[in-house]
Amino acid sequence: MSFDNAYDAITEDSGDDRQWAFGTGFDDPLSGVDRAVPGEVSTSDLSVYCLMLADDALILSQRLTEWCSRAPELEEDVALANIALDLLGQARLLLARAGEVEGAGRDEDALAYLRDEHEFRNVRLVEIDCGPGPGGDFATTIARLLVFSTWRLAVLGQLAHSGDPVLAAVAAKGVKELAYHRDHAAQWTLRLAGGTDFSRERMVAGLATVWPLHDELFTPHPVELALPAVAVDPSTVRPEVDEVLDTVLAEADLSRPRVSPLAMVGGRAGRDGVHTEALGYLLAPMQHLARALPGARW
Repeated sequence: MSFDNAYDAITEDSGDDRQWAFGTGFDDPLSGVDRAVPGEVSTSDLSVYCLMLADDALILSQRLTEWCSRAPELEEDVALANIALDLLGQARLLLARAGEVEGAGRDEDALAYLRDEHEFRNVRLVEIDCGPGPGGDFATTIARLLVFSTWRLAVLGQLAHSGDPVLAAVAAKGVKELAYHRDHAAQWTLRLAGGTDFSRERMVAGLATVWPLHDELFTPHPVELALPAVAVDPSTVRPEVDEVLDTVLAEADLSRPRVSPLAMVGGRAGRDGVHTEALGYLLAPMQHLARALPGARW
């Protein structure tokens, strides 16, 4: 049985099938999708590509949850939590696909909680600490969300035509969510840039903090290039992303920061498992319970 909203899923009396947990009783977004790996596609490459997309969403979701109860207003608590949940949903579908294709018996939980730092394939933009504690602030979070959601929306827009039906279905669902994420970040950018002198100063500083990680988003990885009919070459979305970002910045009377890109390490970066020190500090609390109580269920 499926329901149109969470309240009905929890309260509707349906005998032995009664739903008790929030989020149950909804239609599976991948129901009926062919899960077979397309012919001539490397399963190892496809699994890694799914991890790339999944880890981007998972890590940013974790970062955004740090703002729960700490955002500048109650409505923003709810908004950031919803954006985090959208990204977590994308991550779960992609992690499940990665494990399924990999064929090593690892499910989405094992991939999220039992991999070490160097096994994560996310871009470094999503891992830096922009949270409410020391080292970050709200404007930096908005700057990152603007850049990330604009880029990911363009990538998933192309991925909706992927030769892998599962990736295409995940992308088709994700573009609707990301369109909201991008709009939300753009509105806050305008609000902060056009507010007080201090809010504008913070928005300028936030853009300067995230912009060194901007170029990495468009650097093709060998795995992406090895899957031409399935993956998206991120360099192809740069004109679209640049146009959107330039439009938002122009409306906010802001300029692109003049900063140097964050250097790679031996030509390797986040997609290769080379991260900033911030990722380890993020993974420790995220993975602690699953590692402390292996195999536990609740």
